[in-house]
Amino acid sequence: MLSKKITILCIANLCNALQRYLIKYIRPKLSQCMSRSHNQKSGFVTLLFLSTILIASFTLTPYSGSASTESNNTLIQPEETQDMGTTTNATNTNSTIILVHGGWADGSSWGKVITTLKNAGHRVIAVQLPLHNSADDIATVKRAIELAGGPVLLVGHSYGGFVITNAGSNNPNVTGLVYVAAFAPDEGEALGTFVTPDMLPPGILLVDSAGLTYLNPDMFHESFAADVNATEADIMAIAQKPFNQSIFTEPSGSPAWKQLKTWYQVSDSDHMIPPDTQRMFAQRMNATTITIDASHSSYVSHPDEIAQLILNATQGSKG
Repeated sequence: MLSKKITILCIANLCNALQRYLIKYIRPKLSQCMSRSHNQKSGFVTLLFLSTILIASFTLTPYSGSASTESNNTLIQPEETQDMGTTTNATNTNSTIILVHGGWADGSSWGKVITTLKNAGHRVIAVQLPLHNSADDIATVKRAIELAGGPVLLVGHSYGGFVITNAGSNNPNVTGLVYVAAFAPDEGEALGTFVTPDMLPPGILLVDSAGLTYLNPDMFHESFAADVNATEADIMAIAQKPFNQSIFTEPSGSPAWKQLKTWYQVSDSDHMIPPDTQRMFAQRMNATTITIDASHSSYVSHPDEIAQLILNATQGSKG
């Protein structure tokens, strides 16, 4: 509408300019031409005629352009409405899946799983945890739940399980919890209740001056991602986010798994969280459980199985 008004205004200004030209230059010569030869009169009359036609054509253009634009809008509008309707239906049908990474990782490590979930029609959010303290990490996931604005399935790997246990508690938008080789603490329990830094392979933790820990890149592949190809494991080691060692002692609040349906994947070859500890988590939550002969990074080495577990959870958490 704005562009149409601008076009009309420009054409009107042009017409006014042409009219001023005729008054200023053509009218004075009109009387002069009357006394000239027949050929000169004919040339002048022809010029006057063409100028009149030009003004008339510009004057009529806004109306024809307006009609054309309205016609195009009529043809295009139904197609746009149909596309919006299709998008809305897809959004309403499937829940949002929020993926929560653990320590020494980031949201991009879910990449292979994300592709499968999106192809299945789900909206996916892979959060980025600060990993400086559990309160900030839990708040990060709560904001993602709020942003989703509807039914949400929370998925946590490793320490991400601690985070979803707390972020999903008493939240009406959360419909289920999926734990991938993850901690699932009860109220008052901390990571250190089950795994302490001294239980990890000797020399694996590198600590900076702020108390943030890194996994030794030379040991990352064997300890954290033994069944991931070497090139990918090296990238994970280089891109790892540091994990504050103080988080090991921070206690959990009221657990969401006591309120919601749960699913659990046990990694049978895990060197970070003992497989028996994982099975204990799954059993006391009465979780639907699968076991994979995988390292701690099962969601990277076995993305198809993990994605299928999550998709099953989206169906099981309905109703």
